[in-house]
Amino acid sequence: MATLNNAPRDSFSSRIGVIAAAAGSAVGLGNIWRFPYVAGENGGGAFLLIYLGFILAIGFPVMLAELTIGRRAQLNALGSFKKLAPGKPWFLVGLMGIVAAFLILAFYSTIAGWTLEYLIQAIGNQFAGKSPNQLKESFEIFQSGTFRPLLWQMIFMFLTGYIVYSGVKNGIEKYTKILMPVLFLLILVMTVRSVTLEGASGGLNFLFKPDFSKITWPVVLDALGQAAFSLSIGMGALITYGSYIQKNNPLPNIALQVTAADTLIAILAGVMIFPAVFAFNIDPAEGFGLVFIVLPNIFEQMAGGYFFSILFFVLLAIAALTSTVSVLEVVVAYFSEELKMTRNKATIIASVAISFVGVFATLSFGPLSDDIIFGRTIFGWFDYLSANVFLPVGALAIVVFVGWFMGKRNVKNEITNEGSLKVLFFPVFIWIVRLIAPVAIAVVFLYGLGVLKL
Repeated sequence: MATLNNAPRDSFSSRIGVIAAAAGSAVGLGNIWRFPYVAGENGGGAFLLIYLGFILAIGFPVMLAELTIGRRAQLNALGSFKKLAPGKPWFLVGLMGIVAAFLILAFYSTIAGWTLEYLIQAIGNQFAGKSPNQLKESFEIFQSGTFRPLLWQMIFMFLTGYIVYSGVKNGIEKYTKILMPVLFLLILVMTVRSVTLEGASGGLNFLFKPDFSKITWPVVLDALGQAAFSLSIGMGALITYGSYIQKNNPLPNIALQVTAADTLIAILAGVMIFPAVFAFNIDPAEGFGLVFIVLPNIFEQMAGGYFFSILFFVLLAIAALTSTVSVLEVVVAYFSEELKMTRNKATIIASVAISFVGVFATLSFGPLSDDIIFGRTIFGWFDYLSANVFLPVGALAIVVFVGWFMGKRNVKNEITNEGSLKVLFFPVFIWIVRLIAPVAIAVVFLYGLGVLKL
């Protein structure tokens, strides 16, 4: 397929580049920031067991479905549906994914910016000598400010835009092939340090010894929701990245390897955090502030804490960056292919527009914190609409499209590389995307809206 200048459409140049980029999309704050505190709030081991089941049974098939749509069409999220279902309203699913990506990056860049602030604080040894209450107060003062939160958000958006501006092969692939191994190495170092703390065994027991009495319907649905959130399904990022995968690459292997990498990082994040939490007698159900309030307190008490606090926030910033790049790419691909912009112009316009909207999300913790709309701040609405409406509806529409409308033969041809690969689980895959995944995603959607009470 040609671009505006009749040059070949940019694509990933190697299989390892595909895996690094797609894993980078999936691995992010959802694994290292969100997974530990959600697991902590839901009882640890029992949650982990259910989460792993949903990753394998639902997450992997939905990821493969998204990649299949993208590679089949070789276009952006909206263009893929227009090409595969011409003259039908399926393109609205792609449009919803682009809107979701826009909103997600607008508020995700707020939290991503916090990682840079805390990296600077770690380098400056600003956690030293502070009590837990002082650390909490410090976080709230920073969070409710104006200049520093906005400065870090804009710096993060610049870094994201720079990588995307450089292209698919020379930007996204090049940098994720560097960032992902560094991320994995850092998390391994942090994990080893955590499990060697005195009293760490309590955290490992919490994470790996399921207490089945903790299993409730909300825990089950939180696990399914976390599986979807962690793998970045439903917002068009995997459709977009799928469109850059060359036809000779085996999609099932790529989807499986990305799912495995994402899950491994989430588990390692738990192993990194919970032993330290238990070693210092911290409540594992601390929630949202676990990373930005509790962990600095742990680093302050830990031997070598200065060094490991820096490593941790470098790790967190890298994880955030690999995800923001994939989210921005969704919008840039749409602008360049559907609105006929050059890639450079599309990247600049998308970055500036998202940054502008993101300002309101960042200020929701400070000057705009009293601007409550139907019970939520602007940040709260961006988070709620993306996590509870756009992502589940997008994921639901994707599995219905692949399972019922794309055509079983077309799906099989794409997944098997026109019959050159043996995919023995294909009948199970089709059964899941036709029946099991739609029901599971619909239940999460209704539960997230508060319509379904369990």
